[in-house]
Amino acid sequence: MNDFAVLKASEITEWDRQVDVIVVGCGAAGVSAAIEARVSGAEVLALEAAGEPGGTSAMSGGLIYLGGGTALQQACGFEDSPEEMARFLMAACGPHADEEKVRIYCEGSVAHYDWLVDCGVPFKPSFWSAPTAEPWNDDGLMFSGGEDAAPFAGLAKPAPRGHCPAAPSASRHGSAGGFLLMEVLARRATELGVEQSNNTRVRRLVVDDDGAVVGVLARRFGKDLLLAARRGVVLTAGGFIYNERLLADHAPALVGTDKLGVEDNDGSVLRAAMAVGAATVRMDAGEAAFSVPPALVKPGVLVNASGQRFINEDAYLGRVGQHGLFRQDGRVWLILDEEIFDAAEEFRGPVQPGFVAETIEELAAETGLPAGALADTVAAYNRAAETGRDERFGKSPRWLEPLRSPFAAIDASGRFRTFTLGGLKTTPDGTVLDHDGAPVPGLYAAGRITSGIPATGYVSGASLGDCTFFGRRAGASAALVQPRISAKETVSCATD
Repeated sequence: MNDFAVLKASEITEWDRQVDVIVVGCGAAGVSAAIEARVSGAEVLALEAAGEPGGTSAMSGGLIYLGGGTALQQACGFEDSPEEMARFLMAACGPHADEEKVRIYCEGSVAHYDWLVDCGVPFKPSFWSAPTAEPWNDDGLMFSGGEDAAPFAGLAKPAPRGHCPAAPSASRHGSAGGFLLMEVLARRATELGVEQSNNTRVRRLVVDDDGAVVGVLARRFGKDLLLAARRGVVLTAGGFIYNERLLADHAPALVGTDKLGVEDNDGSVLRAAMAVGAATVRMDAGEAAFSVPPALVKPGVLVNASGQRFINEDAYLGRVGQHGLFRQDGRVWLILDEEIFDAAEEFRGPVQPGFVAETIEELAAETGLPAGALADTVAAYNRAAETGRDERFGKSPRWLEPLRSPFAAIDASGRFRTFTLGGLKTTPDGTVLDHDGAPVPGLYAAGRITSGIPATGYVSGASLGDCTFFGRRAGASAALVQPRISAKETVSCATD
């Protein structure tokens, strides 16, 4: 039997449970969908494959990409507008970013921030300016997407939009903002009466004679459960970074990389949706976070296997990672000097240079990089630093200083932490579309199981922002449709 084959409602003699809306997956998108569906008056059952809610969202640093003039931005003294935010996101999250989704997201960003605060998510009105991937304390706002670096600083007015929940346990080892965010949202869902069933893995979708999705077949502790959804099913089960076969077929560059996510991000729910005719888009897209401390990268020189620069080093590390993995075959070196290394002592962590030399030619011999090309690259970079103008890549003068002996190199090949960005094709309201662009009745989705705001490019916070914002819209959409079934509830499934 095909584990993901469609199950016909006409084959079912009795349901184990019937509710208005079923949400599959309890990360940021799922919990947000459940909250909004419940607020809209629906009876909601949220299914989680793991033993507790949270998923990848709870493991994250908690950055949420918001802007347009949120109360936090204003409190920290920064001006922003939906138009400038949209202009930046269309450039940073493309090519092929969904203009309508980006516009709706930016126009609703201030209200969405207020919604998070109303749910109980705390944000401290203070700005973090140090060169790290996320705040090391409970500061609430930072530049998180390279808004103030080339090429985006010249396309849209820069503004910090990384909003981080004020987690008291934040430290130099990373913020606990993601855990706090999920703790608050899960508590809010429970307060509203959302019913949750953990350790419940969805295997197949159930459709009626018209092709509308009316329920799911799930398994919990070895027992199959037939669960009916009178109004709709919302899929929020994450991406497919832990499915090697899907990666090999659609995103081969991500095979063998350091995965960001939980093992339940295996694409099984995605495949169940595809079995009912759901279309996918941009399945080759992925984020590749460059895992070298930005305090070393920004003032250093990044080169490829040919010893040539390929990007401005002060760019957002996700952009650096995507360029390094997808355009340079993952072969990247960071060239720096003793002064850079010493200056970054507070923020560099345990990273140590693998190679040290008195001259660039000696460093090339140590690393195996082409000596002439590397020498020419460093010489050209030093000339740009002396004039304060990086004509080639537009690196900010703030991070532009000549490299001086002694030199060092870090082999950064393979230092990419990845997750998938492609997935189900949806409308801004979360309706899943088929291959002809028509709605799949009764089926909604949000989060990394879909192709959302981060279409091909990425900025830190875009995933949690996209998940919570469009999760809410998908939950509301599912809750407000007319019931499609009136199956009699016969047996209750145990939930927790």
